[in-house]
Amino acid sequence: MSGAGDSLAETGFTDLHRELGAKLVPFAGFLMPIQYGSITAEHRAVRERAGLFDISHMGEFFVHGPDAEAFLQRVTVNDVGALAPHQAQYSCMCLPEGGIVDDVVLYRLAEGFLLVVNASNIDKDSAWLGRHLLPGVSLEDRSAEISLLALQGPRAEAVLGPLTDVDLPGLRSYWKADGHVADTPALVARTGYTGEDGFELYFERERSCVVWEALMEAGRGEGLEPAGLGARDTLRLEMRYPLYGQDIDEGTNPLEAGLG
Repeated sequence: MSGAGDSLAETGFTDLHRELGAKLVPFAGFLMPIQYGSITAEHRAVRERAGLFDISHMGEFFVHGPDAEAFLQRVTVNDVGALAPHQAQYSCMCLPEGGIVDDVVLYRLAEGFLLVVNASNIDKDSAWLGRHLLPGVSLEDRSAEISLLALQGPRAEAVLGPLTDVDLPGLRSYWKADGHVADTPALVARTGYTGEDGFELYFERERSCVVWEALMEAGRGEGLEPAGLGARDTLRLEMRYPLYGQDIDEGTNPLEAGLG
């Protein structure tokens, strides 16, 4: 793919993907790994053992201020007030007539909120939220600074456990904890897009290779394999999880999409 990445953003893991022989293709403005070998084999690795996905193309918006909850309650369709500190929820942002601007995951932090958006919608979402921002609320786009890995599969906890100070057995689905992974400060969430148990790990981009290599080494005896966006797509299809731009968009409302 000579020159394919010249105008595309790269994640903190792109050089590692090249070393592993990944097939890299343009996706949402990024050069991303679609597969390392067989998509079917990567799919099965996640279902039977564990897979590691680079999903650093996703967007991360931090929302702070005394009216942050009121603002998010206004622009998302789920009940933000039901979130306890460190809890997450799946939600959507919608147009006044109901069309989906984006589907998102929202975390209530110890202070403020983290809104995770789709890679293809980062600029659109930033503009949409900015138009509806309430006085006293700050919106910070830190997408370019944060690396995000998804460690998914029935052996994910066994892989991550030796590398983190987070109490993984005590971390429930759609909750997060602040701690360390491979001596790197990280937000560890029990979330994912595969239908398997697993974690999503948010940390500073500068530590990308350290965390990836530590996870792959820890997972050697657990059958961990790197997995690309091809397997991510087949896994989410198998679980009937929607993909923005393909299954849902501004012409679809959440009820029509079965997201009620």
